[in-house]
Amino acid sequence: MTDTVMSDATAREVNRAARRKDWVRRAPLLPALIFTIVMTQLPFVATLVISFMNWQAYSPDSRRFAWFDNFINVFKSADLRDSVLTTIMMTVTVVLVSLLLGLGIALLLNHSFFGRGLVRTMIITPFLVVPVAAALFFKHGIFNPTSGAINGVLSWIIGLFGGGDVQVDWLSQFPLLSVETQLIWQWTPFMTLILLAGLQSRPGDTLEAAAVDGASPWQMFAFITLPHMRQYLELAGLLGTIYIVQNFDSVFTITSGSLGTANLPYTIYTTVFNAQDYGLASAQGVIVVIGSIVIATFASAPCRACSRRKASDDHHCGSIDDHDDTRGEEVQGRTREDLRRDRCLDRRPVLRLPRGLDDSDELSFGSERRRAEAPDLRAADPAEL
Repeated sequence: MTDTVMSDATAREVNRAARRKDWVRRAPLLPALIFTIVMTQLPFVATLVISFMNWQAYSPDSRRFAWFDNFINVFKSADLRDSVLTTIMMTVTVVLVSLLLGLGIALLLNHSFFGRGLVRTMIITPFLVVPVAAALFFKHGIFNPTSGAINGVLSWIIGLFGGGDVQVDWLSQFPLLSVETQLIWQWTPFMTLILLAGLQSRPGDTLEAAAVDGASPWQMFAFITLPHMRQYLELAGLLGTIYIVQNFDSVFTITSGSLGTANLPYTIYTTVFNAQDYGLASAQGVIVVIGSIVIATFASAPCRACSRRKASDDHHCGSIDDHDDTRGEEVQGRTREDLRRDRCLDRRPVLRLPRGLDDSDELSFGSERRRAEAPDLRAADPAEL
């Protein structure tokens, strides 16, 4: 009985020591955590409280709790429904086009050529430009009907064939396309940076094995590069969606939300500064935050699945039989590193090649590579054996 009491006391003392050690390790992080909570969570809590209030600057004496009236008015508002559709169209267009352009540029930058380092540095420059400055540049330098670059280039091309000047008012005739073009120009370098990092992490042994098996560049891209780039495409699309949904600078600077370009952030801005309705604007902001969280949750699910699958593959590749205690010595002429590489190669995807290219329609990169490297004993001279 005494031994049991002493063991329990020892266990409690060990637990208290472990907790003290954890607090000592985490204590330097507390100032940063407190600062983050004060700067991010407290304003959101205040916005959440105001969203349940009838708070208008034009009638401050009528401030009271309205509970869910603001949220009901949000869903009844036709302007908000239009801004939701505009936000969806703008986000989908910008993200898809930026991903396609970013993937193409990343494939080009992944090759070796003179000045590649300088080109990689310059390609990210548009993303570093201040958004308002970029929007002003496109509004006055690109889309201006009299002195814009687009009309100037078109006029020069048509002038070569005897035509006149081109004066298309892009902002009034194609307002949403103008905003989307500026956002695509700004966000394509961001997509390129993420996708280029994914291309440089491709397994070289898989590409080499596919080349040995006779795969064409298109087949290597379709069956090796794209499956490998899936998690990077999903990550770039997720981050791009979150940021573009919150975009305000381009809409405000280029079109001022007119001609059907008002998105959710701009609608919230007009509710606050034009209608001076703080309660309704807060309700709109809360709904936008909830929608962003839902989109991020569903969009990040494939990324988490890819991470778990990659961790499982790494665990499988790194595990050698427990009864194998060679610890680096050769096992039938092969080291543990060779066994691990062979096990990983056996798990590579299967590539379907056209008939006639090889005896089999399905070639496993790992097994075919090892068969190609192995000597052909049937064709060897018996005397040499």
